[in-house]
Amino acid sequence: MQNKNQRFSTPAPPQNAQPYDGVLPIDKPTGMTSHDVVDAIRRKVGIKRVGHGGTLDPAATGVLLIMLGRGTKLSEKLMKSDKTYEGTLYLGSSTDSQDATGTITEEGEWEHITQEQLEEEMKNFKGDFYQTPPMVSAVKINGVPLYKLARKGKTVERKPRLIHIYKFKILDFNPPEIKFVLRCTKGTYVRTICHDIGENLGCHAHLSALRRTSAGSIDIEKTTPLNDLLEMDYQLLLDKIIPIRNFT
Repeated sequence: MQNKNQRFSTPAPPQNAQPYDGVLPIDKPTGMTSHDVVDAIRRKVGIKRVGHGGTLDPAATGVLLIMLGRGTKLSEKLMKSDKTYEGTLYLGSSTDSQDATGTITEEGEWEHITQEQLEEEMKNFKGDFYQTPPMVSAVKINGVPLYKLARKGKTVERKPRLIHIYKFKILDFNPPEIKFVLRCTKGTYVRTICHDIGENLGCHAHLSALRRTSAGSIDIEKTTPLNDLLEMDYQLLLDKIIPIRNFT
């Protein structure tokens, strides 16, 4: 007779599997890098094999999948997963980082921009297209992250990447702030899309807020705020880990 309290009906985990082998879905707070979160969980759980399934900028919040133990073998699969974001496009100014953390480089009039104009421009960013990574990014050129070169005032040629935007829709039109939802493939720079829209409309723009609401099959409702996880006892934290078998 099956135990009604059994959480999964899948086969038993492999021999020597540890209770922390799997994926821990975290709601990342603002102000931390993805590696900061990895380090915090590594100290909390007390193991070395910890990684993440897709970088979030320090200013961004939301779904960050932390891989533990044998869960790190899922790295390639999680990195390739599609992502969904909710963000805020700010009209009237562009920055050197393309988001609110940078220094304003140009300003323009935005009052004449209508919702219809913006929606028409957003259509140009749906489907397949090539995107050039911004200088302020973790993309490496000859082993050096672009953001380190940018800090030195350097600009280098970057290879465009093929990305796909499945969904790009306005949630609230309240200029200069425009709230939107965007679903895309891996490696998409949402702040670059916001910057490019501002350039195309002639008013300049940047990304002022970003929240990842899903990564693959994991949405924000399945995550736990990082600070809450760090305060949990060991057994309660283990209950938050999704087993490897759920991703195969």
